[in-house]
Amino acid sequence: MSAPSFAHVGSTTIPARLDRLPWSRWHWRVVIALGVAWVLDGLEVTLVGSLGSVLERSDTLGLDAAQVGWTGSLYIAGTVLGALLFGRLTDRLGRKRLFMLTLALYMAATLATAFAQDFLFLALCRFVTGLGIGGEYAAINSAIDELVPARVRGRVNLIINASFWIGAALGAGLSLVILDPRVLGAALGWRACFLLGAVLAVAILLVRRHVPESPRWLLMHGHHEKAEQVVREIETQVAAEHGPLPAPLPADTSPAASTGTGMLPWREMAQVLLHRYRQRSLMVALMMVAQAFVYNAIFFTYALVLTRFFQVPDHRVALYIFPFALGNVLGPLVLGHLFDSIGRRRMIAATYLLSGAGLAATAWAFQAGLLDALGLALCWSAVFFVASAAASSAYLTASEVFPLRMRAMAISIFYAIGTGVGGFIAPLLLGWLIASGDRHAVAAGYALGACLALLAGACALRWAVDAERRTLEDVAEWKD
Repeated sequence: MSAPSFAHVGSTTIPARLDRLPWSRWHWRVVIALGVAWVLDGLEVTLVGSLGSVLERSDTLGLDAAQVGWTGSLYIAGTVLGALLFGRLTDRLGRKRLFMLTLALYMAATLATAFAQDFLFLALCRFVTGLGIGGEYAAINSAIDELVPARVRGRVNLIINASFWIGAALGAGLSLVILDPRVLGAALGWRACFLLGAVLAVAILLVRRHVPESPRWLLMHGHHEKAEQVVREIETQVAAEHGPLPAPLPADTSPAASTGTGMLPWREMAQVLLHRYRQRSLMVALMMVAQAFVYNAIFFTYALVLTRFFQVPDHRVALYIFPFALGNVLGPLVLGHLFDSIGRRRMIAATYLLSGAGLAATAWAFQAGLLDALGLALCWSAVFFVASAAASSAYLTASEVFPLRMRAMAISIFYAIGTGVGGFIAPLLLGWLIASGDRHAVAAGYALGACLALLAGACALRWAVDAERRTLEDVAEWKD
């Protein structure tokens, strides 16, 4: 099967004009409005993690440990299906339509979760919430990479993905206050947590209305005049802040920069992933599986580990999430710029390999009984200082190393592979291991995550793409 050719209908200066823009208040508004999707995901995951032991109480829903694990896994299953469903629609209907639709779906499902009366309804609500969040990943990563200048794309993408942990800290703070018996207590507090999450989504929906459609997507679908109008409006706002803009680099005349080429059909996407860029595909799949397993294995079951092995009271669990979240936020903030300077290949490999080594050491210390609750929290804070940058680099890589015509769908496919394999299995596996009450069994689960991280790091060292400071059109072309 030969590679498909593009119907070349003219080149455009729009990608070069977007990439040459100085960083401005306009970029900050876009990053905040779109990147807050990760805040919502962090809020969701932390609430369920913090509330896991609370939902086992007889005055709440009376779940058992396996059912708590299932709520996490069904949320992950929803994100996988949502990514695949809405990823294709993001390429077809546009970035903006989908990041508005998926946020509205998340909001409705989170609101419904607050009124759950049994495990089945709770599980359904968590699944639908996952649908919305999974769709957000494809729409948001596509839009951000297509609007952010190439020279800072790495650090911006990593920092945005790290905002997940701002949501995690917010979720921990909400649960810590609201679950306090002196405030609402467990019976009503867990419902209030989800209600507040829905209120936050409404506020984000209002802010996000002002983000424009991606000019690159508009060009891809032949909306030349609209793309030109959007870029002129962006340039006007940036120039008002910075003065006359620098001249763009010479226009890229490659088919990847051509206008009106439309979407890749399924057969040609398979050709891209399995033939043209098969090494990239294998690398991204391993990176996604490793980070999904590590994060979901540890974080979805963190509350159960604290209460079962360290006798931490239910309403104090959130205190131990703060150091965990702090390490995750600081990692990409401190290391992010190195992905644009030292480069993608070296930094991706280094962060995955160091994450795997740190996780293996923590697993050994845990099974040896050398850690108390605070010690474990500090170990996780150190490990995930590096692992957060590694995980964020997986999303960055998936979003920039495949052609524009299938970018959202590529993000969705690899998110689904990673999350479906690593994310769905991990909470169930660790929930089962924790239920056994055997430290050695739990440590073995952590060690499995360490092996996956080390394997992904070795693969990245060999196949990672040197995409730093290069335009998206240059990183991934698809032509004869």
